[in-house]
Order: sequence, then structure tokens, then C-alpha cells
Amino acid sequence: MTYPSVFEHVMIDGKGRSLKPAGETLAEARRACGEQARANDRERFLCSLFAHEPARSDLWALLAFNDEIARTRETVSEPTLGEIRLQWWRDAIDAAYAGNARPHPVLRALTAAIERTRPPRERFERLLHARQHDLYDDAIPDMAALEAYAEATSGELSLLELAFLGVNDPSACQAARQVGTAWALTGLIRATPFLARGRRLLLPGDLLAAGNVSAESVFQGRPEPGLRGVLRSVAVRARTLLREARTAHGAIPRAALPALLPARLADRHLARLEAADFDVFTDLPAANPAATSALLWWAHVRGRY
Repeated sequence: MTYPSVFEHVMIDGKGRSLKPAGETLAEARRACGEQARANDRERFLCSLFAHEPARSDLWALLAFNDEIARTRETVSEPTLGEIRLQWWRDAIDAAYAGNARPHPVLRALTAAIERTRPPRERFERLLHARQHDLYDDAIPDMAALEAYAEATSGELSLLELAFLGVNDPSACQAARQVGTAWALTGLIRATPFLARGRRLLLPGDLLAAGNVSAESVFQGRPEPGLRGVLRSVAVRARTLLREARTAHGAIPRAALPALLPARLADRHLARLEAADFDVFTDLPAANPAATSALLWWAHVRGRY
């Protein structure tokens, strides 16, 4: 069950004006964000549990915010409405930096997080700008463009996580950007069937052409064999980014780990994809939740990501 979006919380009166819902306490807002993150971004939610309060609750607010903007396309009927929705969030972030929380649990909690840590405003702007791409069917021309999209979304999110964790170390920031980008690339591979059902294809166009893979075959769930090679190339890039992120391991503050632990989960997802020869249209067995928790716990104990 997914958590309701912001526009399901805001009521409209007969003149088209928004009516504020009953106010919630900060603690209630944070719990709501935690529930939303656990339901819709479970793996990063599990990573956040290794942070201490109040950073842990701040991470939940950030993950809930990211969930809201990431599913914009799925909740609107046309791009113009998506643009309006994203502008609403842009204005809400501006208000949060001014200390004014809009009447929604995500923004109540996120405003408190922003007031506590004051992360760079442009990180939110880059996230929102990248999500505008989701509203349209523009092709991804090559791997560089795909990586830029992954970095502007998940990479920026990882950097915001670091800010909420109180970490501003250059090595940690570089590693977080690389881990976040690799996480997004891995997720895009796994999400190919889901995206195809909505007639979306977020893979490098030049590699698709070289592999004689047509978009329509992917949309129909019967892709040409060359798709596996395209997905394998994206996975190789994700692996490279993870390897580069770990070169600075010894210089990374331990406090940064909750933002970097997704690297361990990305390793496991990539291994499963490789074992299946990147046949993403065949259901892969789900990971054991207990094994996921154990994997993250052991990585945190060892200070590894």
C-alpha cells in the first residue's frame, strides 16, 4: 500500500482555494514520513536506520519527499499537470528555507530538517529539474546522458542525505555521488519492465540501436536479444562507479555510512541480474528481507559500504 501523495492531503474549497488539514505535531509528521519511506523506498529506509536521531527522522523526510516527486508522472494525466505539481514542490522548498512549512507531513518534517542542517538549496532544485524529464518521452541518447540523469536524481539525493547526517567531507561527498548514481543505474535496469508498461525507455539510445533493439519490442515485453547487452553495459558502469566510490574508503567518516550503505545492496542486485543474464522480463526471486537486514548490519559493523 502506498502512502497518499501531497495532493490527497490538501482539500479544495468551492472557490478553488486550498484548505489546511488539521495540524500535526513534528513527531507525527516524522512518523508519517518514516511510514512512507518504509513502504515506498524500503531499502534506503533500512539504511537510514543506522543514523542517530534527529538525522534519522530527517532522512525519512527526505526519502518521503523524493518519493513524492519521483512518482509525479504516475499521478498526473498530462505533462502540464506534472509541471504544476513540481512547481508546487519547488515553491514549498522555497518556503521551507524561509522557515515556513506548508500543511503536509512531508513538508512539516522536511522544513525542520532544512532548518537544522541548511543543505545547499541548489541540490533540491537539481532534483526537481531532473524530475521534469520524467514527464516527457524524450529519448536518452547515450550512456553519458543516462549517467547525468542518474546523478541529478539519486546522486543529488545521496548528497542531501550526507548534509542531513552532518557530513561535509569532500571524499564522502564524492563517494555519495558515485554510490547514488550507481544505485539509480541499477534501479533503472531493474525497472525496465515497469517503465515499459508505461511506454517509457530510459536506456542509452545509441546502445539500443547498436543492439538492434526497438523501443516497441521492449514496450510489448518481447525485446530483441540485444537488450541484454545494453543492460549489461549499464551494469558495468554501475559497477565501475561503486568501485571508484570505495577507493576513498579509509577517508570516509563513519557518520556517512547510512548514505553509502545502498552500495552493498546495489552489489547484490547486480549479482542477481548477472546470474539471470539480464533477462529482466522474467521474474527474479525476491531477496530475503532478513538477509537484507543482516547484510546491512554486518556492513555497518565493519564500517564498509
